[in-house]
Amino acid sequence: MELFLCVMGMVMIVEGLPYFAFPEKMKSVMAVVQSQPDVALRVFGGVLTLLGLTIVYLARSALNS
Repeated sequence: MELFLCVMGMVMIVEGLPYFAFPEKMKSVMAVVQSQPDVALRVFGGVLTLLGLTIVYLARSALNS
């Protein structure tokens, strides 16, 4: 549970930094995201999910070796 909370905290830090550092730019990025079709956002989210799972799997297998 400690590792999970640590990872969630790190995700929040990485997600929050652009909003803190560049709020005006993030508003324009969100406008672009809103204009994208649902299919494009689903594909992008799916690719990121698979990439994240791959990174976690490779990191866990490298650490267990």
